[in-house]
Amino acid sequence: MRAYKRWLFLLMAALALGAGAAQGADRLSAEKVLVARSHPSAVKHRRRTVDPRRIAHERGVTWRWQAIMGVRPTRLAVRPSTRRTLRAWERVARQAFLDYTNPPHKRAWLCIHRFEGSWSDSGDPYWGGLQMDRGFMEYYAARSLLRRGWANRWSPLEQMWVAERAFRSGRGFYAWPNTARYCGLI
Repeated sequence: MRAYKRWLFLLMAALALGAGAAQGADRLSAEKVLVARSHPSAVKHRRRTVDPRRIAHERGVTWRWQAIMGVRPTRLAVRPSTRRTLRAWERVARQAFLDYTNPPHKRAWLCIHRFEGSWSDSGDPYWGGLQMDRGFMEYYAARSLLRRGWANRWSPLEQMWVAERAFRSGRGFYAWPNTARYCGLI
């Protein structure tokens, strides 16, 4: 009987210690709340930090669109891992996306596409909706060619931006002489 009482006494003591520790933990968390209320700068700093992966994602997406457009990548001079940084990259990404989806001569490229072929046309020697040959793709879209293959595997907007690069280099619409004449571009 004595062993039973001793065991019961040890169990009760352990329960009392556990309850005291839990009460102490509640007291500590309550103290933290009071400290945070008295020092708003500590709470403000915690609110301003964001997950750096979100910033890296927005930056990566922006730089990808800018690379396709042939524009220099944006560099922001703001502190890392803050909401302000994230908002800045979101704003830059939104603008880059708008620029990416609206190439300067989009109507002209769509007209040329209408007479050339489907966007996924894979017939040799010309690929894609704007019928680009190997040399054209190697010269104006080497990175896309390495990353994604021939033009039939690129999105229509990527194909238009490659054609836009050729247009800006001085070739104009003369890379597509017949279809550009049908469209009234030459």
